[in-house]
Amino acid sequence: MITELRAKSQITLPKSIVSSLGISEGDKLEIFEKDGMICIVPVVVYPKKYLDELQDEINQLKENINNGKQPVFDNLEALFDKLEE
Repeated sequence: MITELRAKSQITLPKSIVSSLGISEGDKLEIFEKDGMICIVPVVVYPKKYLDELQDEINQLKENINNGKQPVFDNLEALFDKLEE
């Protein structure tokens, strides 16, 4: 499919591509050049505060695992058995 570079370096993505990727207005896209091609990849951007809180939770879980305070399961069945208790 051919598109035209317009004023302010803008292009229009074909509707079929937008639909097949499930993207919509306001979604974030990473654009980069690789080997002479222009690549456009949908991305998800999370607020820094959310990522910091998630990192804190991960660090706490790792600490609990190292201290033997966090149960560790070898498989999903063992996890579900524990959850049913």
